Amino acid sequence: MASTVTSDAVKRPGYGQLLRTPGAWTFLLPGFAARQPFAMLTIGIVLLVQHTTGSYGSAGAVAAVTGVSMALFAPQSGKLADRFGQRAVLVPGVLVHATSVSLLTVLALADAPLWALFAAAVPSGASVPQVGPMVRARWAARLDGSPLMSTAAAFESVTDEFTFVVGPVLATALCTGVHPAAGLVAEASLTLVGGLLFAAQKRTQPAHGLHSGAGARPRTSAMSVPGVRVLVVAFLGIGSVFGGMQVSLTAFTEEIGDPGMNGLLYGLFAAGNMLTGIAVGAIAWKSGPRRRLIVGYTALTLAASLLWSAQSVLLLGALGLVVGLCIAPALITGYTLVESLVPASARTEAFTWLTGAVALGQAAAVTVAGRLADAYGSAAGFLVPLGGTALALVTLVALRSRLAAPAAAPESRAVARGMGHRVPVAVD
Repeated sequence: MASTVTSDAVKRPGYGQLLRTPGAWTFLLPGFAARQPFAMLTIGIVLLVQHTTGSYGSAGAVAAVTGVSMALFAPQSGKLADRFGQRAVLVPGVLVHATSVSLLTVLALADAPLWALFAAAVPSGASVPQVGPMVRARWAARLDGSPLMSTAAAFESVTDEFTFVVGPVLATALCTGVHPAAGLVAEASLTLVGGLLFAAQKRTQPAHGLHSGAGARPRTSAMSVPGVRVLVVAFLGIGSVFGGMQVSLTAFTEEIGDPGMNGLLYGLFAAGNMLTGIAVGAIAWKSGPRRRLIVGYTALTLAASLLWSAQSVLLLGALGLVVGLCIAPALITGYTLVESLVPASARTEAFTWLTGAVALGQAAAVTVAGRLADAYGSAAGFLVPLGGTALALVTLVALRSRLAAPAAAPESRAVARGMGHRVPVAVD
């Protein structure tokens, strides 16, 4: 009977069935609000600091400090949540984040020196709540080995994509239509309210290391898994697309004298991302995730290679849509590979490494694209997504063997979930 259910779930991914999981909505709704910072913070900083300093380079540098700080601290946050519980990490984290972002906003509006903005950017990035990995951990605790786990993984990736649609567009609209600081104010408010509401959902919080007995067993570091290191490089490349697009689209709309078009152009890019995200999560794939990742990443690199040549709003909007369509398959497939590559005890940490890699790639891209846009115009900034994805693609192809799941991984997952059934996994 169990094998029949598993087969049916693989053939008919059930978003509806997943969302009827008892208690799911109690953490999904506040979790959605609390995960907005990742999508709003960088663009909010870029738009505010560029407004107050007049320099894309300075704006990109401040955003980069935030991204680097987040990338360095995100895995530590994941480890602490695994050990002490999500609530213990989230409550102080969202308070620090809201305070730090508010300070950064005040300093920028007061024309504070660049070093002061850098100082405020460090805690702003370090305290970004890692809600996405925490939501994934709650799904695992609620489903406990159900065949719907694969559907939950896809749903969370789609939710991440939707966050990338809503967050930057909302921040851009607020910054350009209300006040340059409105994007960061909204970001801090959503983090505080959503984070505290999410932390308050104690019933769905997974057992942590101090209470689950996991501390008695040796822990595996996610970065000790070779495939995770390869995925980190791939996600750095994806981050370079987000960062490069944010800065270069802003510079392009400034050049044509219509900054209000920035939200529309980025919205097209994000909408493409969202559309394929929904499709990828609903398809029962016959090819393995490793092959899908390489094919999807190749398409992303080819699409990014055309951005620099766009000279009109219409063409840039079309190319941005195509690039967005190519991001989701690579991003979702990368997260899917974690399930087969990483032991359950290190999966939250692995997800935070990938999230941090996107932030780090985004930060580096914002910095480089900002400098290029200042010196040579927006077309030069659009070369950054091409460079980042091309380097990552070379790494993926050269080290693709490290993305093969260990033979024992499916069985280990079944045992870890207390189930005797195997979920079919395509290795290649």
